[in-house]
Amino acid sequence: MTAICRHFGACGGCALQDLAPGAYLEVKRKLILDALTRVCISDPPLREIVTVPPRTRRRATLKLHKENGEARVGFHAARTHDLVAIEECHVLTPGLFRRAQGVRRMLSPLLREGEDADLYMLEANNGFDLSIAWRRRIVPEIPAQIAAIAPSLNLIRVTAGTELVYESALPEIHFGVVTVRPPPNAFLQATGEGEAVLQTCVREAVGRARNVADLFCGCGTFSLPLARNARVHSVDADAAMLAALADAARKASGLKPVSTERRDLSAQPLTAPELNRFDAVVLDPPRSGALTQVKQLSSSGTWCIAYVSCDAASFARDARVLIDGGFRLDWLVGIDQFLWSAHIELAAAFSRK
Repeated sequence: MTAICRHFGACGGCALQDLAPGAYLEVKRKLILDALTRVCISDPPLREIVTVPPRTRRRATLKLHKENGEARVGFHAARTHDLVAIEECHVLTPGLFRRAQGVRRMLSPLLREGEDADLYMLEANNGFDLSIAWRRRIVPEIPAQIAAIAPSLNLIRVTAGTELVYESALPEIHFGVVTVRPPPNAFLQATGEGEAVLQTCVREAVGRARNVADLFCGCGTFSLPLARNARVHSVDADAAMLAALADAARKASGLKPVSTERRDLSAQPLTAPELNRFDAVVLDPPRSGALTQVKQLSSSGTWCIAYVSCDAASFARDARVLIDGGFRLDWLVGIDQFLWSAHIELAAAFSRK
């Protein structure tokens, strides 16, 4: 099969784009099964993989580099840190792709020859959020030049490091009927479509639980939808994301109580006695997984776990701990929101035997 993107083979983002659909899904399925096999979990209850449509990725980190008087924007080349300037992209939303090109033109006059910058871009429900990482002191001319162009690109917030450069509105993300205003560089699911599937999976996994702990909760991707039917205790190490979650819960109507706690769960997990007061626990850890936390879960009285993971290997390791601690893996599903890459999102349900 011929890859559909002109940058295939150069850009490091879509290594599997030349595979036929059946072979492609088999590769994704094998990623999951191989990881589980390595920890002696055989014949898992794996459901069909759910694939999101192309051009739906709403957030991305891109590289900007100025050379020969002109800025280029794109992704790293395969297995290197060289820049591949993108002229098309079948992963990013059309709006995000167009804004990346607009940001390139906006920042080109501000960059020095040979200078680099990293761009974190998010397509929110009400506009686009841009965070710039560069080695540059923000002098008054920079906000003025950005403010002159940002409205034409529907950029509603621009930050550089910890400095607010421009803002016409706070970005908004809708989690069901609840609106969250995330801080700069906040973690969100890569696609809205994948997020909706994951929320459905988590609701199924927790069932009728009335008292839920959402660990590694971020801005409330799962906490806020679950709070329509359950009391939720949301825990994360990031104070800004927790504040956004708490503010959204406070302003929403029709939710059960939502409490928040700032805590580094990798260094200081909720202990078994603390976990015993919850009917269900939701886990959505970073790529490294939640090993210290699942060890506490294994010795707790918790009977129901919804586990969301972006890494098959760390998920398999943690699943082994949970199974050895008396949990059963009820079902597992792959959500392919990292299109044409060697990564797969996972959602799983565990319950006590």
